[in-house]
Amino acid sequence: MPALSPAKAPPQQSPLEHSAPSRADILRGEYSTWRANNDLLSYDLDIRVNPENKYISGKNTIRFKMLKDDTRIQLDLFANLKVDKILLGSTELKYERELGTVFVDFPATLKKNSVQSIEFYYSGSPQETGRFGGISFRKDPAGRPWVTTACEGIGASIWWPNKDQQRDEVENMRLRVAVPNSLIDVSNGRLEGKTDLGDGYTRYDWAIHYPINNYCVSLNIGSYEHFSDRLGDLTMDFYCLPENREKAGRQYAQAKPMMEAFQKYFGEYPFKQDGYKLIEVPYSGMEHQSAVTYGNRFANGYLERDWTGVGVSLKFDFIIIHESAHEWFGNSITASDVSDQWIHEGWATYAEGVYVEALFGRADALKYINGYKTKVKNREPIITAHGVNQSPPQDQYFKGALFLNTLRSVIDNDARWWKLLRDYCSRFKYSNIMTEDVVKFFNDRTGLNLTPIFDQYLRQAALPALELRFQESEGAVSYRWKAEIKEFAMPVQVGRRTDWRLIQPTTEWKTLKTGVKKEDFEVATDLYYIDVIRN
Repeated sequence: MPALSPAKAPPQQSPLEHSAPSRADILRGEYSTWRANNDLLSYDLDIRVNPENKYISGKNTIRFKMLKDDTRIQLDLFANLKVDKILLGSTELKYERELGTVFVDFPATLKKNSVQSIEFYYSGSPQETGRFGGISFRKDPAGRPWVTTACEGIGASIWWPNKDQQRDEVENMRLRVAVPNSLIDVSNGRLEGKTDLGDGYTRYDWAIHYPINNYCVSLNIGSYEHFSDRLGDLTMDFYCLPENREKAGRQYAQAKPMMEAFQKYFGEYPFKQDGYKLIEVPYSGMEHQSAVTYGNRFANGYLERDWTGVGVSLKFDFIIIHESAHEWFGNSITASDVSDQWIHEGWATYAEGVYVEALFGRADALKYINGYKTKVKNREPIITAHGVNQSPPQDQYFKGALFLNTLRSVIDNDARWWKLLRDYCSRFKYSNIMTEDVVKFFNDRTGLNLTPIFDQYLRQAALPALELRFQESEGAVSYRWKAEIKEFAMPVQVGRRTDWRLIQPTTEWKTLKTGVKKEDFEVATDLYYIDVIRN
């Protein structure tokens, strides 16, 4: 679906010290003329997967609406995969390939507002690359074939043809996957049925009833055992290798209280018609829409580690909580450009703290979220250059979450904060947005000018620093913000932890009368992610 119109453009940020983007990164990242001239409506991906030969063949029927008169559109497929043919009706279309891009040409002008449908046939052996393989053809511990996909960043076009970007999503999708009879395929959406094809293969037909971004489209092909549960009218389906059924039953039980907590604070699960699935895979996990994948060793923490190092992480399964949070933040609400991916990762990381607060209390939640401070680098802004296929720094996770914890303290009214979060999830449900849209939402709903705060935390590398100058003989302290954003102004609680005082610093000096001595004067740095400079 097309992106929402962004609000007023942000101030220019300093260029990042990255190498010049490659032609491939520009082709993937830029929303070019031949991408912008059409609006995706649906995909119908019909493929056969041969695990032994590591081979895929099939077609994607792509429906789209033209937004202007034109004779060309831009699609994507990795260069090592073969384009067998592209059809418009019975007419075979010409195309040009450049790296991972396929420019499709039409013999006559496609008129604005016309709805078109093309069949893109392809085949080949996808390359296995990227953090989780992109697509991987492995064996499970018992030696049975195990094929999985996890292609965020590297791109879904590593294994199927599509319009490989985040700004435009299909409104719905069909996914038909033929696999050897000894295996099953678990994918996104609702299973409509399976068909024995009579040649040693069975086809699984999945219907995805909602918008979906390309990297969330998922294959999980293996010797799975299935069990299920319900939360009201929401189906919850679980898949694991047969040998892990007992462990999965124990660990997957965390999904229901997680779902209850997230629905309380973020609103109804966004993909109820498709249900919620949790599927065992041979990598740590991914947020595939309605088909969350899990490889966290059936143990609490993150790969059995105390992830934030403060003793809270081992109370819950990080992958179940974090990846499921993406159903709201990343899958329902999607960043239009990878430059603004904090809209996925910062929010999902913050949601971990929301889960901790719901199950273990506010004190543990603050302890947990502040544990992320050791992972933040503050070397470059969270938001990177638009129109380039370049992942932002990992600060998008940790600093993003700490910023949202700070924003909650700025709002300083929990009932209002939780309503803002539910309204945010509702306002942008199934939408593709940019940070400007997030800022406008919070400005409009609070009546505050929060833009300088967003800009400092997201578009600058350094934290805001609260400068304090003590004049103890006068029983006073002067204070101001040191920040790159000149208009930066943010309230903060200071003084004694048992009796905080709320001050309103700006980048200009102000003075506070206080009876608290310098050595006893505290700043609520667990509520606000800031530096403090004491003079």
